[in-house]
Amino acid sequence: MPARSQFVTHLTRPESTLPRLQLGADALPPRLRPDASLGVLDITEWFGDTSGGIRTYLLQKAQYVAARPWLRHVLTVPGSQDAITEQDGVRLYRLQGPRIPRQKPYRFMLATRSVSRIVQHEQPDLIEVGSPFIVPWVVKHATRHVDVPLVCFYHTNLPRMFAPTARHHGMARHLIYRATWRYMRQLDRLFPLTIVSSDFSANDLAQEGITRIAKVPLGVDLARFHPDRRVSAAATRAQFGLPSGPLAGFVGRFASEKELDVVLDAWSHVEAKTGAKLALVGAGPLERMLREHPYGRHVTFVPFQPDREVLANILAAFDVYIAPGRIETFGLSSLEALASGTPVLSADQGAVREHVLTAGAGRVFASGDAESLAAEAVALFSDDLVALGRRGRAYAETEHAWDTVFDRLFDVYRSVLGRPAASLTPLVVTP
Repeated sequence: MPARSQFVTHLTRPESTLPRLQLGADALPPRLRPDASLGVLDITEWFGDTSGGIRTYLLQKAQYVAARPWLRHVLTVPGSQDAITEQDGVRLYRLQGPRIPRQKPYRFMLATRSVSRIVQHEQPDLIEVGSPFIVPWVVKHATRHVDVPLVCFYHTNLPRMFAPTARHHGMARHLIYRATWRYMRQLDRLFPLTIVSSDFSANDLAQEGITRIAKVPLGVDLARFHPDRRVSAAATRAQFGLPSGPLAGFVGRFASEKELDVVLDAWSHVEAKTGAKLALVGAGPLERMLREHPYGRHVTFVPFQPDREVLANILAAFDVYIAPGRIETFGLSSLEALASGTPVLSADQGAVREHVLTAGAGRVFASGDAESLAAEAVALFSDDLVALGRRGRAYAETEHAWDTVFDRLFDVYRSVLGRPAASLTPLVVTP
């Protein structure tokens, strides 16, 4: 198998460099690894050139499968055109779809005929659905004549995207919140099992009557995201125009659910007390609003970095990582920061809080409260950040190697299929 960076580069190379296809009509290539004992098809709308955690999870799963000849993996995602790439037992189908308004880089998955052809041709043992809008119904249609179980991975906290709490922003938001949960319960009927990556998600679902749940926390590339990169922090900061001295940062999409406005509301006080500057790395629909915020001119904005090696350098160059969103279902970039030896300041709701409190590698603030964020940030910068970073690294090493994650996940798949587990790693199942 080629090096991981070469594998990902080959699998995800730009669509414009690939032959144009019509996957609803053109002949499909022969199945890869036809004798594999377990084949999984992943399908989601949340996969784009500048997307984050879900894309990382799927590509890490692809690398796990590539190294195990007895497994087979098919990825089906939207794109600007129909295209196919493949390598080492993994095939990636891109299906042309229109952009989702205000959600760049995401696209709708509307190619019902193509999905049906792919499912019938690839004959997966199991399909994992990774987005909650159109995809579940497209897959239901595609599997109407075949006997293949579906599982859901609860990546998207859809109800709390509309209202972070049940009473948030008045009666209209509350009604949308309740209607969204009714929709989620309707979706639940499609799946024998929903997979979650945090207690926060498991509890949210269970309180709403969705109880067939398996918890599989996500992982981190421990070799790539490593405290050793901190010795090059000064060079990394110079490369990206990041300030010297105390520095906090965020990496991800500039979207409303990330609550970055709360950070900017707080940071003039933090800077006055500690001298700490702020950097935001990424892209998204709210970038202009953040730049126009009264504190925005003091923030260093760094464009989205597609190179994971570069991202690892940036996370190791921060003194503190900030995770302000209260609806995170896992918070992969926060775990990558902890693995890099960078303490985390997190909202006190959502999944990132679990990492911070379990690791003892940071502090939490009252969600949505700029004064609380400022106070906890000031306190964190007065802590022993090096010692906190060591705790974060130890936590990441203990539970979150990707091989451990996927050993657990594929045993969940086997349990759905009624097959014996292949690993001795215990599963966490919520009744």
